[in-house]
Amino acid sequence: MKIVEGSCEELIEEAEAVPIEGWDFSWLNGRATEERPRWGYSGLLAERAKEVSSLLDLQTGGGELLDQLPRLPPLTVATEGWEPNMRRAARRLHPRRAWVVAARDDRPTLPFGAGTFDLIVSRHPVVTPWDEVVRVLRPGGRYLSQQVGPHSMREVTEFFMGSQPATSPRSPELARGKAVTAGLRIEELKTERLRATFADVGAVVYFLRLVIWTVPDFSVEKYRDRLTAMHREITVNGPFVAHATRFLIEATKPV
Repeated sequence: MKIVEGSCEELIEEAEAVPIEGWDFSWLNGRATEERPRWGYSGLLAERAKEVSSLLDLQTGGGELLDQLPRLPPLTVATEGWEPNMRRAARRLHPRRAWVVAARDDRPTLPFGAGTFDLIVSRHPVVTPWDEVVRVLRPGGRYLSQQVGPHSMREVTEFFMGSQPATSPRSPELARGKAVTAGLRIEELKTERLRATFADVGAVVYFLRLVIWTVPDFSVEKYRDRLTAMHREITVNGPFVAHATRFLIEATKPV
């Protein structure tokens, strides 16, 4: 990948001006890359969705992933907690007869009756309300989720914030323990480490605006010196390389 030319300030200003909505990384095309896990989450989701009559997508973002499915079950519901994303998801999903429901990440109770859904899915959730997942799944129902793994994009985090703790709250084994404690049976748990590159400092700014947990207190003004250093490093050494981690967890609710 070739570096994107421009002054540090021009690239930063361009990235700051781009609207942030949904879970859409298309602006980064040609400016950043990230390998995809070999399990192919969207393909797995499409296969599972064909087999059920009711589906719940937790923390859907702008509804991008659901809208890619060739078939939606007769009852399809997506939850989202951020109002701009809710509007975006509704525009996408309402024409396909899917519902979009407000549900804040910091309020774990889901607004659905017990045993409502055959399949619950979630890609990159901020939190997973395990007890509620079990409650609203029907007996024999399935939970499928691709989640951000431990130390994802650690190179980016440490470039801006310095050395980070060796432990991580995003451990797949921690997720396994919580799922089992809530009453699920684990069917699959896989982890992958994936190469990512950034071809200019603007791509880094956009990424940090969208993926807010990478540098939780990020702002251009606070980290201007580090952004200048990042621009200089990319100009001299080529694209900045980091590594994302992802894990797939699939579990069922016993009959």
